[in-house]
Amino acid sequence: MRKTVKKQSPKRKPVKRSSIVNEDQPGFNGRAYFAVFCLALGATGLFARAVYLQVVDEAFLERQADARHIRSAKLSAHRGTITDRNGEVLAVSTPVDSIWVNPSVLVAAPEQILALAKLLDVSSASLNEKVSRSSARQFLWLKRHMNPSDAARIIDAGIVGVYSQREYRRYYPAGEVIGHLLGFTNIDDDGQEGLELAFDHKLAGKSGSKKVLKDRLGRTVEDVESVRAPVHGQNVVTSIDLRMQYFAYRALQSAVNEHRAKSGSAVVIDVNTGEVLAMVNQPSYNPNNRSSFSASNYRNRAITDIFEPGSALKPLIVAAALESGKYRENSYIETSPGQVKIGAKTIGDKRNFGRINLQTVLQKSSNVGAVKIAMSMDSEYLWATLQRFGLGQSTASGFPGESAGQLNHHANWRDITQATVAYGYGLSVTPLQLAQAYAVLGAKGLQYPVSLLKIERDPIARRIVKPDTADSILSMMESVVQTGGTGTQAAIAGYRIAGKTGTSRKAAKGGYAENRYAAVFAGLAPASKPRLAIVVVVDEPNAGEYYGGAVAAPVFSSIASGSLRILAVAPDNVQGTKREALRLAEAGR
Repeated sequence: MRKTVKKQSPKRKPVKRSSIVNEDQPGFNGRAYFAVFCLALGATGLFARAVYLQVVDEAFLERQADARHIRSAKLSAHRGTITDRNGEVLAVSTPVDSIWVNPSVLVAAPEQILALAKLLDVSSASLNEKVSRSSARQFLWLKRHMNPSDAARIIDAGIVGVYSQREYRRYYPAGEVIGHLLGFTNIDDDGQEGLELAFDHKLAGKSGSKKVLKDRLGRTVEDVESVRAPVHGQNVVTSIDLRMQYFAYRALQSAVNEHRAKSGSAVVIDVNTGEVLAMVNQPSYNPNNRSSFSASNYRNRAITDIFEPGSALKPLIVAAALESGKYRENSYIETSPGQVKIGAKTIGDKRNFGRINLQTVLQKSSNVGAVKIAMSMDSEYLWATLQRFGLGQSTASGFPGESAGQLNHHANWRDITQATVAYGYGLSVTPLQLAQAYAVLGAKGLQYPVSLLKIERDPIARRIVKPDTADSILSMMESVVQTGGTGTQAAIAGYRIAGKTGTSRKAAKGGYAENRYAAVFAGLAPASKPRLAIVVVVDEPNAGEYYGGAVAAPVFSSIASGSLRILAVAPDNVQGTKREALRLAEAGR
């Protein structure tokens, strides 16, 4: 049997792993060292950068932090205060807060809109629509002029993108009593009407700014620094005496209501300074209530509206006659037969007064007498005299929208024009213009500039007529208020009053209306040494009476009576008071 011999495969030599590693060692070590080097280099760079930023260039981190948390905030400036001549506040700005939102931030958190809508007391649907519509903007007002505590409650809710801004809202303590003169501001506190507009450049302040630190919700954490301090508006002291303003307001309102008139105005001027002490209109409006704003209500009729003064102009015609040298105080005018014809027009009196003096022309308000006086003077002279009194030109009070009235140039006058001017037709004035003209008579022929601001220095006056002329007219006008005159209801117990009534028909299409009138009374008090010039106009009384002596004169009496007592003007007619008391006692018996 053959013996099988196994062939043994040659033995392999064991391979040492270390010998394999050692073969690749140089490449691996290089990469490892390189990686370690890179890491070390990066760490060193980061460390160096950190050291550089923290020590050398620490301002960089501060700038970055500031860019994320420091914001510029507006510092609102409050508007100047308006006061009366005695320091009583007429208009003041009170602090309020307004809520605004960053729509691009809030739109990303729609779940918070519902909560915000509840806080603002608005529907969530309308708020969501409003915010969505402005999503591309960074600023949107949500609610203006809120009570600061209510605004703080909204901010404290922590709704993202919602902020508050301090603003100021105008408040008028006297309300509608002085609304026409003061005017009002808009929601941004800019003057829109009246003195608020006229002196806006002085009342308005300039906003400032500051840097504040805010948290991630936009809430102010800390004030960092003031960039620009706000410049608050200057205060304005008016010529108005609020006590007299109240008297005038109540008296005019009562008359307008009693006579169911369309409107009314009253002006009180200090004869010796030209300062307007009171100015009221009806219908009135409350500047604190913006819903009552309408052009027909907030128009200051005493300065902007014109009317034909009627017989209230006659004292100026007589003054021109005395100044011309053609007439003296005791001159007489023949008015028989109670009418006069100028061209195709016949002008008449209520009755034939016959031959009367200048005083009776005013006392009885004779149209015929006034026409004959006017026609005896040169038209240019008469026109120039009326213009010197301030007719046909602005009083330069500075009130926005003041009317200059209307006094046609004498070159355009015809005979009928000159005749109708004599009794107050064919020209137009404002109540303020007429008051200024009467103040000239009370100031012994001197005219002082009309001022709506309190005057600290003696004003400069210019002479219009001679002192004797002014005194004569005053004496004549006293008879108007006495028994037999047309303005007896303007009388005041204890005081001598000088004045003149006026009743003018309102212009209508094709001529003058038959049943629409302006009732006027203009006067001075006290007559012995005038302190006040007062004009009252009641437009279109519609309760039966329409004459100036019956409608406007009682308003004058009420305003003058209260004003003289406020000014502590001593009575100048004690004997007259005693006589009146005896007369009433006799009547009683």
